[in-house]
Amino acid sequence: MNILQINSVCGIGSTGRIATDLHAILVSQGHQSTIAFGRDTAKKCEQTIRIGSKLDNYQHVARTRFLDSHGFGSVGATKRLIAQIKVLNPDVIHLHNLHGYYLHIGLLFDYLKEANNPVIWTLHDCWAFTGHCSHFDFAGCERWRSQCHDCPLKSEYPKSVFLDRSQKNYQQKKALFTGVQNLTIVTPSKWLAALVKQSFLQEYPVAVINNGINLNVFQPTPSDFRSRLNLEDQFIILGVASIWNERKGYKYFLELAKHLRPDEKIVLVGVSAKQIKQLPPGIIGIAKTNSTAELAEIYSAADLFINPTLEEVLGLVNLEALACGTPVVTFNSGGSSECLDDGCGIVVEREDFLGLVAAIATVRKAGKAAYSVHCQKRVQECFDKDTRFGEYIELYISSLTD
Repeated sequence: MNILQINSVCGIGSTGRIATDLHAILVSQGHQSTIAFGRDTAKKCEQTIRIGSKLDNYQHVARTRFLDSHGFGSVGATKRLIAQIKVLNPDVIHLHNLHGYYLHIGLLFDYLKEANNPVIWTLHDCWAFTGHCSHFDFAGCERWRSQCHDCPLKSEYPKSVFLDRSQKNYQQKKALFTGVQNLTIVTPSKWLAALVKQSFLQEYPVAVINNGINLNVFQPTPSDFRSRLNLEDQFIILGVASIWNERKGYKYFLELAKHLRPDEKIVLVGVSAKQIKQLPPGIIGIAKTNSTAELAEIYSAADLFINPTLEEVLGLVNLEALACGTPVVTFNSGGSSECLDDGCGIVVEREDFLGLVAAIATVRKAGKAAYSVHCQKRVQECFDKDTRFGEYIELYISSLTD
């Protein structure tokens, strides 16, 4: 088979690593695989197409900030991509994140409808069926069900400073994204699948394929992390995110710092330079890292991983922590709870801070060793990338024979 993946990034971030992991499996099985990407530098993939340029990205950002027309810039870049797709002639086109300041979705979907290739579209968030935002559940917004308008999340990604074009965006997306003859939607969680089936994308078949992780990287990993940070005798509570904001539950760590015992420390990975300067005593901030090896060392050194997210499609960080033998406490929000069972952590009702504190105490009393083996077993049985991404191969094959 000849497979083309399209994503905002390649080999970095969660979606970028998913794309390159899938690429590696395809190549290992003798298939042809290419990743078209729109931003930053490609990593861990030798067969790529760069969509547009940095200048094009900046122009698309400006269009988004001033006109709220995200996804409707990058005209020339998208036309060139379509020309390259025609030359590549893939058997299946696999879409990932189409947002990210690099594509004109109108041009792309007009081409997809005309070409009639089998299309697999993995939704990593909710942007495909809203008029603006990529996440809405944490804000309690229900406009997406019928018609977006007067967006309460206009200042959230993809941020618009002035105009609110959410109503028109919604109408255009609905017209563009429906009516593709051979399209299957994939979601990483049952939670997101349920939302898709209530949206204007409900005409399409929806398959749930959980995100998988590389168990050769994410496993209990010895390191000098504790000694380097002078945390040898501390109970380490870990949080990891690419960006720490309201949706990710940043405020709960700030509040938790007020309730720490003398021998407890919070380590937050992914905080900005500004946030690091403002962190209260009890919290150690570490900048974002794209090194999976470094992340595995940090996960392994922690006693407990906390994910107080207010909305998460699945929670790749949960899986990475579990694979390293570290128990997880998370809010029952989005698909985050789908990562866990009773033996590898505790699910707390969303926004229940006292429940979060109690869960930390419960895990600490039992000890990390009481959870570690089951944590690893849970991921090995349910979230091994080789198994999960094998489901994509089967989906490619079935889409060609339908």
